Amino acid sequence: MRQFLLACSAVALHTARCASTYSVAARVSPLARSPSRILARSRLVAVVSDAGLASAAATRAYDVAKVEAKWQAYWEENETFKTVRRPGYPKKYVLDMFPYPSGAGLHVGHPEGYTASDIMARYWRMCGYDVLHPMGWDSFGLPAEQHAVQTGTHPRTTTAANIANFKRQLKSLGFSYDWDRELATTDEDYVKWTQWIFLKLFHAGLAKQSKTPVNWCAGLGTVLSNEEVIDGKSERGNFPVERLPLRQWTLKITEYADKLAEGLEGLDWPDGTRSAQRQWIGRSEGAAISFDLATPIPGASEQRIEVFTTRPDTLLGVTYLVVAPEHPLLSEFTTAEHKASVDAYVTAAKGKSEMDRMAVSVSKTGANTGAFVKHPLTGEQVPVWVSDYVIGGYGTGAVMAVPAHDDRDFAFAKQFELAVKRVVAPAGEVEAFPDGDEMEGAFGDDGILVNSGEFTGLGGVEARRAITAELIKRGAGSEKVNYKLRDWVFSRQRYWGEPIPIYFPFEL
Repeated sequence: MRQFLLACSAVALHTARCASTYSVAARVSPLARSPSRILARSRLVAVVSDAGLASAAATRAYDVAKVEAKWQAYWEENETFKTVRRPGYPKKYVLDMFPYPSGAGLHVGHPEGYTASDIMARYWRMCGYDVLHPMGWDSFGLPAEQHAVQTGTHPRTTTAANIANFKRQLKSLGFSYDWDRELATTDEDYVKWTQWIFLKLFHAGLAKQSKTPVNWCAGLGTVLSNEEVIDGKSERGNFPVERLPLRQWTLKITEYADKLAEGLEGLDWPDGTRSAQRQWIGRSEGAAISFDLATPIPGASEQRIEVFTTRPDTLLGVTYLVVAPEHPLLSEFTTAEHKASVDAYVTAAKGKSEMDRMAVSVSKTGANTGAFVKHPLTGEQVPVWVSDYVIGGYGTGAVMAVPAHDDRDFAFAKQFELAVKRVVAPAGEVEAFPDGDEMEGAFGDDGILVNSGEFTGLGGVEARRAITAELIKRGAGSEKVNYKLRDWVFSRQRYWGEPIPIYFPFEL
């Protein structure tokens, strides 16, 4: 295996030499641009055979430091990979994701991805294309700012030193970048254009400010992404993080949700990637349903709780409602008797990230608010609970719980001994299918409605239409399209971050 890998290394180096020879020759003489001519003149000495890998053995004497230094010096001196635009020639743009220049330097994931794109850049050059293959630095970020706080070193100084180290490491790997095109996102000329783009979005109504639940870290003085929060604490510094509604800049990517979903059709992408994109967009058709408070609250901003569901056919199976800890009406409808326990629960939920809260394997927690709502079709009183498995930023921040037909609702109902009412049964098993509390798990598939009054016997699609129509007739619901995709919170800026070119004057 070692001999095989050495042989592959020899082949890779030889290919790189061919590419560099061709790249220089193509600029000097048009007759030399044919890759077949270049390869025909080259002698590929590393041949792997089952007989004994004889030629591979010669590569054991390969002096990495000497050979690499020789050719890298040659490439730099002769500007082998300089981007030159020749009229009439086809062109390719091979762009890598710019790395954040951390103090730790490159990690193994960087050259893994960059090697693949570098192979393509070299290939297209050998095919006679003019190739632009640049490298740059995504150089704003919290780590440099925290380092400044701890050491007193300006982030620009730290960032410049880290960039120099990254560049040295990348050059030592022999990638075919055109270093004349190098840039950093902290360059003034670059920041000017990020601000220009933001203003274009603002004037088009696609950038706005609104109160959004975010991961606020007082220790770092900034908002963190879900990925930066681990077990309720910041990944960097291990400071406590809590969910708070704060005024934030957001970019309205939800305006393009349908266009994004439609654009996936016909794309030459792996099925798994397209499926992941569809799930990220999360377009779902269903109904918005209103549950009036059983006891009106004097002075309350709203006297009903609205939910969104893709399964209005299960409405007759609702046995409780669940609201998110961030729900804006929670404090208004929670009864005095349950206020202390609800407040304590909300405080505890602030220390969890959305990813932690949405994990399927986590046991369900919650608190009874003491409030009740009226079922929009039957008028029955339905208890209202608060639980962190409901996310405030998705949908309405409230769900109608149908434990017989939803896994999370079933787990919650079992945890707190709430009623389970079956309203859907598999076709052909209506009589034999277990009822309510006898169920060992939720039945989430389509089927035939049971225990649903006038709707009993309807199939899934027909039942959804009929129940939605009845809700519309009563003024208690409407058809609705919802998305998992949410507007992008853009306010995670700090001193060492992209400045938003808008300010709001105020007086102290």
